[in-house]
Amino acid sequence: MKAVFNNVIIAESDNTVVVEGNHYFPPQSLKKEYFSASDHKSTCPWKGLASYYSVNVDGKTEIDAAWYYKSPSEAAKQIKDHVAFWKGVKVSE
Repeated sequence: MKAVFNNVIIAESDNTVVVEGNHYFPPQSLKKEYFSASDHKSTCPWKGLASYYSVNVDGKTEIDAAWYYKSPSEAAKQIKDHVAFWKGVKVSE
């Protein structure tokens, strides 16, 4: 799977975890130079507290375009620190 933003691959892995239709990429698959931490948080009733990254590629930024669970619930432990995308990031094979 690949995550693409502004025509650049920002994450790539053959080992994503699919939860609720979202591909969660392992942390080592991210091209870290395109990510910056965000202060935004949200809560999922069964996964727990999500943290976010903003994505910046070649001067184009998408705020809070990626999210992850640093300390997910026991039911979602398989996605700990894995990153999923939305907001203009295209995920495909």
